[in-house]
Amino acid sequence: MANDVGLIFQIAGVGIVVAMIHTVLKQMGKEEIANWVTLIAFVLVLYMVATVIDDLFTKIRSVFLFQS
Repeated sequence: MANDVGLIFQIAGVGIVVAMIHTVLKQMGKEEIANWVTLIAFVLVLYMVATVIDDLFTKIRSVFLFQS
């Protein structure tokens, strides 16, 4: 359970940092780079969530004895 709360804070931290970087880059006129930073951060968060979902499915599989 503590790991799940830590993951939520990590995702929120990534969001805050990316929002700040995006704003600074947009103010500097580097809007295309700002969009790339946002896209890369989205992929990073998606990977973090996919890892947790994989762990969840592994635990469900072990509970119902569907191990291959």
